[in-house]
Amino acid sequence: MTVPENVRRDYRAAFLRYLPRREEAALHIGYQLGRSAVTDGLSILDLAQVHHEVLLEVLEDTKGEDLTQLATAASEFFLEVLATYDMAQRGFLRET
Repeated sequence: MTVPENVRRDYRAAFLRYLPRREEAALHIGYQLGRSAVTDGLSILDLAQVHHEVLLEVLEDTKGEDLTQLATAASEFFLEVLATYDMAQRGFLRET
């Protein structure tokens, strides 16, 4: 499974933008990344791999007392990225 480098780069930039203030605008970028991933034919597994790799990079520079906040923010961001996949799946299940 090879994910294009631009996806990893864009994900990392959006995630790092979200972390300090956890603003809606940064979450929206995550949502747009998810939409683009669906359009480009990336799988949920591809995005999970990217999320995991980026999270590991960020964890290396995170102080112990900040780990809970980081984990919460990472979960919020990843769920937003996956929202398009969720909508597509629900639409598919209604059709069947």
